[in-house]
Amino acid sequence: MKYIDEYRSSDTVGQYLSLIDRISTRPWTIMEVCGGQTHAIVKYQLQKLLPDHIRLVHGPGCPVCVTSLELIDRAISIASLPQVIFCSFGDMLRVPGSQTDLLRVKAQGADVRILYSPMEALKIAKENPGREVVFLGVGFETTAPAIAMTIDLAKREKIGNISVLISHFLVPPAMEAVMSSPRCVVQGFLAAGHVCTIMGYDEYLPICKQYQVPIVVTGFEPLDIVEGLYLCVKQLEEGRVEVENQYARSVKKEGNTQALRMMRSVFEIVDRKWRGIGVISHSGLGLKEEYREFDAESRFQVEHVTTKESAECISAEIMQGFKKPCDCPMFGRQCTPERPLGAPMVSTEGACSAYYLYEGARS
Repeated sequence: MKYIDEYRSSDTVGQYLSLIDRISTRPWTIMEVCGGQTHAIVKYQLQKLLPDHIRLVHGPGCPVCVTSLELIDRAISIASLPQVIFCSFGDMLRVPGSQTDLLRVKAQGADVRILYSPMEALKIAKENPGREVVFLGVGFETTAPAIAMTIDLAKREKIGNISVLISHFLVPPAMEAVMSSPRCVVQGFLAAGHVCTIMGYDEYLPICKQYQVPIVVTGFEPLDIVEGLYLCVKQLEEGRVEVENQYARSVKKEGNTQALRMMRSVFEIVDRKWRGIGVISHSGLGLKEEYREFDAESRFQVEHVTTKESAECISAEIMQGFKKPCDCPMFGRQCTPERPLGAPMVSTEGACSAYYLYEGARS
């Protein structure tokens, strides 16, 4: 298939692996930021094809995984109300809250609907003027523009029975949090191509300079990953620290200016709590004052709902590159896709899900 097969060419992948082997002279630890990259790495066994001294660790780039436990509990609280039609992307329904999840709430009779676009929620709101329609807005910079457009359209069309439960995150502050940790082991980053398709990569330049860490923007096919690793290792070996764009077929330096304009007209930067990690300053998006009427948290007064994180789930350790899923004593035993302890086991971008799917559960 054009534009797919050439990025899965075993011959070309092998050539880049040989180049990495040839130029690498010392151990390096590189973090792939995005869960989509993690799934490609595990699915195609790329870590096992690399030289032993090149180590890949997984980052906090799965928005489902980093959505806080208390926000899931707030979502469940709202979804349980009889007047509410609760709408969400499908991968959020299995994410465990402190007691249950949205899928079980749906099975118990709540009107919970899976949508493929937030714009569908507007249609549902128009068709059900006597109900409150709530959309669970989760994601990084990739999904934020579409949700911003939905909110802006609701305001312009005066659709008053729709609101959004916001759980939007920004990638660069999370990378800074990783690098500023005293336990940090990361020496280079593979940045997420789809995020950069929206935001560009100017925001990575200060991180690169401050922390003296190479950053390479990549796509999600095997060739994208190994070419990005080659560029990152080459920088490390040569003592360079730059932002490079491997994913030039999709990413421009300035990003998608129209999408950014829409996102910035509706959202403002706020502090955001990350599941298991805690609050990261200026790492999220919240509604600007003129759009605050569409904020589901204040409309349904669920800001008071707080929850302690599970002591058994080590997802925060995994998403900061300190451990891998197989290091968790619960993995494949007490924690499975059928009985998950944390979001990374059920998210389609979760590291634990990738290991369970492609490496297999423990016997």
